[in-house]
Amino acid sequence: MRTITPQLTRELKGHVGSTSVSRVAPYRVDSFRALVEHIARLSYLNPDHLLFYRGQNTDFLNKAGSSTIYPGIYRSENTSKDELRHRFDILDQACRGLVDRWADSGLEGTRDIKQKRYVQWSILQHYAVVDTPLLDITHSLRVACSFAQQGSTSESAVVYVLGLPQVTNRISINSEDDLVNVRLLSICPPAALRPHFQEGFLAGTTDVTWDFDDKTDLDFRNRLIAKFEIPAGKEFWGTGFNSIPEKSLYPGNDRVEILCRGLKDSLDTELQAGELGDFMKAWTKLEGAIASTVREASGRNLSLREAINYLTETGPVSSSTTTELQKLRTYRNMIVHSPEKVVAGTARQATTEVNRLLNQLFPGRRSPRP
Repeated sequence: MRTITPQLTRELKGHVGSTSVSRVAPYRVDSFRALVEHIARLSYLNPDHLLFYRGQNTDFLNKAGSSTIYPGIYRSENTSKDELRHRFDILDQACRGLVDRWADSGLEGTRDIKQKRYVQWSILQHYAVVDTPLLDITHSLRVACSFAQQGSTSESAVVYVLGLPQVTNRISINSEDDLVNVRLLSICPPAALRPHFQEGFLAGTTDVTWDFDDKTDLDFRNRLIAKFEIPAGKEFWGTGFNSIPEKSLYPGNDRVEILCRGLKDSLDTELQAGELGDFMKAWTKLEGAIASTVREASGRNLSLREAINYLTETGPVSSSTTTELQKLRTYRNMIVHSPEKVVAGTARQATTEVNRLLNQLFPGRRSPRP
């Protein structure tokens, strides 16, 4: 995607100085009203871009100390092309399953689901079935702030402000900026409640999958206008405003959510059948817990090997546990990339070890937000 140069307010210029928005700490605002006023000025100063927002518990940084805002399928530093190819294979299978289930469900929109890849990806991403090349964003500042505060374990949270091309269609493709922006309200049937409450959009780089020249072209920090730090508590909202409760962001009786939940369960069974599948399901939970813990502690999306080393260096994981984790990581890679080398009967014991480590290191941990 094309990199933009944001036009900043006087306060933000003073905060950023001679560096870039992505390299400085988020600008602190203490109230929703103050944030709205900042956004109003930024909108006026950047008329060529439509502002979108993404709320997160923390500002994730790369090794260079710069914010990194990758879609889920590209996250973690130093991801190999083989690993990315594997992730896209899983995504392709999920797309086929979505088409079949949608056709059987009687929901409206079957034609678009069958014909449009971006529609498939958008639904799979928004309902957290699998990781995709699309990033969840919203046109509602209130929704973004609510997401930022949701599940926060610290006293503050982060809201990113992204500048994207103007939306011209329900699927807007801008060839000059190499960006696609999908308006969920326009592609989902009325039975899909979540997009209506979240005012959700999905954005990504056009015509790129696992094979690319420069991964940084896929990072939405290239479209970063500003980033703000907000309090994680109720005091942020003040009088007249309030956070959107979780039950409203994720409403019940959403027929598309029910369909996608069944698809996710089915994919777990189809992709990970038998003893090897039991290991992969357990390992996925452990890997997610490690990645989420390290992101919260370090603010970076590290590779799994680096994340394990980080936990060892900072104290929570002993050297003996590190050795166990690295052996299991190697075993997982062999299953994915060279399954013919797996010795029969080894998966059951490996699964037992993974579950023991999961309960030992992360008892009762919730799944992270996609």
